[in-house]
Amino acid sequence: MGILEVKGVNKSFGGLQALNDVNLNVEEGTVHAIIGPNGAGKSTLLNCFIGKLIPDSGTVTFDNESLLGRKPHQINQMGVSRVFQTPEIFSDLTVFENVIIACFAKRDGAFELNALSSVASQTDMQEKAAQMLIDVNMIDKRDEMASSMSRGDKRRLEMAMCLAQDPKLLLLDEPTAGMARADTNNTIDLLKEIQEARGITMAIIEHDMHVVFSLAEKISVLAQGTVIVEDAPENIKGNPKVQEAYLGGAH
Repeated sequence: MGILEVKGVNKSFGGLQALNDVNLNVEEGTVHAIIGPNGAGKSTLLNCFIGKLIPDSGTVTFDNESLLGRKPHQINQMGVSRVFQTPEIFSDLTVFENVIIACFAKRDGAFELNALSSVASQTDMQEKAAQMLIDVNMIDKRDEMASSMSRGDKRRLEMAMCLAQDPKLLLLDEPTAGMARADTNNTIDLLKEIQEARGITMAIIEHDMHVVFSLAEKISVLAQGTVIVEDAPENIKGNPKVQEAYLGGAH
């Protein structure tokens, strides 16, 4: 049994079958990649995980509790955090201020500055924020403005903000999109460090196969809304079904 389980999920938009009897199992403490060509259903599936979409049928459970019918902030309260394709940070604040706000977040889907006054021990939260920055190797940038950073550092900051909420599951939606190769490699190293240090389960949607094969312990391949293969990375590259999905035929 996995910490995130998808069974028999279907989702249509008008006459388009976006997901067709999808079954997927993400084991606790692992890094699980979800890949597939454009239009395969990856984003639709992710939106079912975070409460933006409700499947027409089937089940999605996290830690043995159904995610269906829950709002995004309720899913966040259960211990699921998401990293977006474009880093979601407060550009007009410093690095440290961003993480402080994440530490004080009410987990209601929005970060509220007035939450700072409602917490008894601000010192504890400041210490926690500093530790998050140490964990992502950004403590030396704590006083820099978030707007001045590279995309890679913005991603690193967003990771610190997610970690501040102590997630059990981290959903990463193309975490290296738009990055230079050096920033991509730094992000791969960071995710490895986080996973090894904290044992957080990660589910990654990613087009960059360098990222996928550097991180994933298991890969689910979507094609035309269906999981056609779910296997270890070493068994994916030469699989004829995968080659056909990406290339239109076995090669």
